[in-house]
Amino acid sequence: MAVARVTRVTASSTIGFEDAIRKGLDRANKTLRGITGLRIVEQKAKVENGKISEYRVTMDINFILEGT
Repeated sequence: MAVARVTRVTASSTIGFEDAIRKGLDRANKTLRGITGLRIVEQKAKVENGKISEYRVTMDINFILEGT
């Protein structure tokens, strides 16, 4: 029987939401093994001088715990 865990990650990008998701997943892959999926919880943007200056994404990353 597999046991899964969920970790919440927030990432940002000056390019767009998709880039922020990719950056968050890439970073999670450096410390988590067995990632099976993710769910976008929230998307926000920072606005400066009437323009979007930063895209922010909060996501839940699912992974399988190792061991017996």
